[in-house]
Amino acid sequence: MTDAPADDLADDAQADAEDGAEDGGGDLMEDIAFTQPDIGDAEVRVMERILKTASLNDGRLTEAFEEAFAAYVGRRHAIAVTSGTVAMILALKASGFGPGDDIVCSPYGWHQVVHAIALVGANPVFSDIDYWSHTLNPIKAAERITPATKAIIVGNTNGHPAPWDEFRALADARGLALIEDSSEAVGSTYHGRIVGSFGDCAVFDFSEPGPLLCGEGGMIVTDDDELASRLRYLRKREPEHLKSVVISHNVPWQVKLSNLNAALGLVQLKRIDEILERRRTVVGFYEDAMQSFEGIKPPYHAPGVTVVHSHAYAVHLGTRFSVSLRNAVIEDMLTQGIDTASFGVPLHLQQFHAERGGRRGDCPIAEKTADRVIAVPFHGALDQDQVGFIVQRLKDATINSGAGAAIY
Repeated sequence: MTDAPADDLADDAQADAEDGAEDGGGDLMEDIAFTQPDIGDAEVRVMERILKTASLNDGRLTEAFEEAFAAYVGRRHAIAVTSGTVAMILALKASGFGPGDDIVCSPYGWHQVVHAIALVGANPVFSDIDYWSHTLNPIKAAERITPATKAIIVGNTNGHPAPWDEFRALADARGLALIEDSSEAVGSTYHGRIVGSFGDCAVFDFSEPGPLLCGEGGMIVTDDDELASRLRYLRKREPEHLKSVVISHNVPWQVKLSNLNAALGLVQLKRIDEILERRRTVVGFYEDAMQSFEGIKPPYHAPGVTVVHSHAYAVHLGTRFSVSLRNAVIEDMLTQGIDTASFGVPLHLQQFHAERGGRRGDCPIAEKTADRVIAVPFHGALDQDQVGFIVQRLKDATINSGAGAAIY
């Protein structure tokens, strides 16, 4: 076997993406899956080519993916790692944060990358969310800042961009780092700018149920040259680093994304507009079907938000629903063969953080929201009939729960 040049492999990945643009999706199953990767012949072909002609870990395809992703979000640097959580860990460590440092963050969201705060030994300071957008509330976040606060992590929750103008002003006024969590928001825009371009650095996650998949993977993007260098040194000890006294005082994490994962990411990135458009079509199916569903929270886009690409399709039930009734609805849906789940327990109520002082009532809006939200199947292979069936079964399940409808 011979090694193909990285540029050739990257070009092949893009060519395969163009040739296989109509091959995404897959056979529909009798049961309706919560998520389904948008993988077609283009991805299969490039995986086969990498396995036959290239090293899995020499980094050439990883570098090509980094360059392409940096261009996509308009950043100078992109550093690919093995997960979104690892991306946040490295972002915090490269910024110098650790034990004794407070970091303000949201307790609400799908990907709990803010676990990275505890993993580096810093203190997560949970602040409440906006009632409508579910992103961190900048006014409430400002109230949680103390002399021990070193940074704010702000997420684009379920694809909805945060109010970045307000957070940028807050971070600058208080001398804090602003870290953007875009693990749930590939492709969304705020004032026409794509997410990932607002924080001092931003992190992404490339695992299901997101639209851009590497199997597992994450990315850190930044315009800061020095931060990017520190991130690369922390990520993996490269051969050229071995004799460097300056670099060798760091202990690397060995978490660089493999060529195989990166090649899959390259094809998915080339197809991202198509993948996102399929998902937007499914959102349209849901919104049409939900028109007659009384008592649920309507879709919302905050001022300045120009495009929302949802990570999951979340249904917010009315005020008469308790956690137990919400769970009864989920169980009813599962018995119908429709993979359905809660959106997650707020982090401050999960045992690890509860043992360190988190209490119900600390973030009442996040708690109220999480208690009544249901995530239903959402991926590009769903058709209008399937979505109609899901929504009808959801309506039936809410009636069966005994809660009845309630205006939100």
